[in-house]
Amino acid sequence: MIIVREERNVMNSIANYLIPFFVIFIIIYAFAHKINVYDSFLKGAKEGIALVFDIAPTIVGMVLAINIFINSSVIQFVLSFLTPFFNKLSIPLMIIPMALIRPISGTATLAIMSNILATYGPDSFVGNLASILQGCTDTTIYVLALYFGSVGVVKTKHALTSGLIADFFGILMAFLISYIFFR
Repeated sequence: MIIVREERNVMNSIANYLIPFFVIFIIIYAFAHKINVYDSFLKGAKEGIALVFDIAPTIVGMVLAINIFINSSVIQFVLSFLTPFFNKLSIPLMIIPMALIRPISGTATLAIMSNILATYGPDSFVGNLASILQGCTDTTIYVLALYFGSVGVVKTKHALTSGLIADFFGILMAFLISYIFFR
């Protein structure tokens, strides 16, 4: 524990000196190349605010859709039919909601994983499986909605299909890796 605190203090000290050094370097570089730093900063800030206003409706829509999906009983309905199948394969049922929600919401799956780790422990089979699953998959639907929505792309057919296929194989590999190394 003491070593971790010392490493954290060293990293904080480095960050405390590195960030101001980086800002000073940018100012000196801009001055040497006759670039008006303040005007460039203001231009970037205006573009950033415009981007926030462009992305905000997409984020609000996705958050609303995610909350509706999570708070509905769709996951329990799907699990009720698939429980015998998962039991035969020795797949822990508490991991299935995480696998189903992962392509939609990273935050929701992080909460599920945190609950699994608190309940079963990080060194348990389910804890290892949840950690590997979190790393093997991505929030495909969220990413597509956010990035494609912010730039106005409407034809996402192949991107969605390939992203969900990649998530499916990521989930399969998470289970396979967990069974090989932690079972």
